[in-house]
Parts: sequence; C-alpha cells; structure tokens
Amino acid sequence: MAYWLFKSEPSTWGWDDQVAKGDTGEEWDGVRNYQARNFMRDMAVGDRGFFYHSQTEKAVVGIVEVVATAHPDSTTDDARWECVDIKAVRGFEKPVTLDQIKADERLAEMTLVRNSRLSVQPVSSAEWQIICAMGDTKP
Repeated sequence: MAYWLFKSEPSTWGWDDQVAKGDTGEEWDGVRNYQARNFMRDMAVGDRGFFYHSQTEKAVVGIVEVVATAHPDSTTDDARWECVDIKAVRGFEKPVTLDQIKADERLAEMTLVRNSRLSVQPVSSAEWQIICAMGDTKP
C-alpha cells in the first residue's frame, strides 16, 4: 500500500463534502499539474491518503482511500488529464496543522514541507505513522 496527500480548499470541497459521498466516493478532479497527475496514475485501489484542508486552515483533517484508479477527468475533454476516485475513511481526532508538521524535524523532508503547492503528493510510510500519531488517529 502506498500513501498520499490530497489538498483541497475547504470552501470548494471540504472534508464534510467528502464524507457525504459515502462509500462510492468522488473523483479527485480538476488537477492540472503534470506531476500531481502522474502521482494519481501511480495509485492503486486501497492506497490511503491524507485529506488536507488548504487556504486558511492548512491541516490534515482526515484519511481517504483510493476506490478507482486513474481514469479520464470528467471535468475536461482534454485527454491529458486523469484523476482517481477517493472515499472518506475516518476523520482525524485532532487536525494536524502545517505548522505542527514543519516543527517536527522528522518531517523535514516531507513533500508538503518542501513543495507545499503540489495538490497531490506522496507520503512515506514513516511520515504517515508520525502524522497519524500527532492527530491521535488510527493509521
């Protein structure tokens, strides 16, 4: 299993919206960055990801699971863009903020710390465990 981080602006699509989609999940559409798209192409059904609220909150707020592998993004006719489908698994007991992540030296090499603009990014197994522990949340 691989681990990922999905960033979303809560005013556009927040954790509550994701939870409301239930087990069918939702397309992670609208990504227009080649590196982020390529990460989605690498995803497998069952991979887990952090759901991260960007903008003002800047925090990991939940865990999602990939339920469909990369397929054409329904929001465009441009064949270059693909997306995966994800479903909510569980919310974090305590959201873990970007400031907390940056303050933990064990996470200094995390993509979120080094390239915070990337909307879909990989997370190492060690980073996954550390952030889940910081949020008092079962991995």
